[in-house]
Amino acid sequence: MQWTNSKARYGAIPQIVHWLTANFVVCGFLLGQFGDVLPKGAPRAFGLLVHMTLGQCVLALLVVRLAWRQVDPPPPAEKTPLGRLIETAAKLSHFTLYGLLLVVPGLGVIVQFKRGNDLPIFAIWHLPSPWPVDRNLARSILSLHGTVADALLILAGVHAGAALVHHWLWRDRTLSRMLPWTRSAPQRGRRRAAPPARP
Repeated sequence: MQWTNSKARYGAIPQIVHWLTANFVVCGFLLGQFGDVLPKGAPRAFGLLVHMTLGQCVLALLVVRLAWRQVDPPPPAEKTPLGRLIETAAKLSHFTLYGLLLVVPGLGVIVQFKRGNDLPIFAIWHLPSPWPVDRNLARSILSLHGTVADALLILAGVHAGAALVHHWLWRDRTLSRMLPWTRSAPQRGRRRAAPPARP
């Protein structure tokens, strides 16, 4: 198993971080959207606890991802028919995704504190609120939290759609090199060597 990045594909560690982040974001979003459907009391409180824990996991994985990029740079972007335009757009979208992965859980933390509640850290430790209670401000920030979370999901969807365009339209390795069950494929345009002729 290839743990680190190469010029052709991502290693196992960046792949694990990427797919865990994607799953945690989706699950956290669904709990945020439909948590009120849970019965009041222990089930709803547990759903909120899981929602907050997923947000903290996203933050932890973001730190791991950014640190890993410093010690193990990702493979270079695949060339596309649109050239630098797509490369610049991809970089901007990645930076925006990183920013949203930080801002969305951060706003959730502020909401919890402004409600006057302790913040459960990974459902183990409890951090008391350092601020006075302000439920009106908490509601306003909660609304912003939901809006920014929507933006994160939309941008993640665009990111996934772009990967599919790379895979099915331009037929390059952008998607396959992030999939753990695929191996490095030859670059587009290269032909496999012909088998030796039989005598």
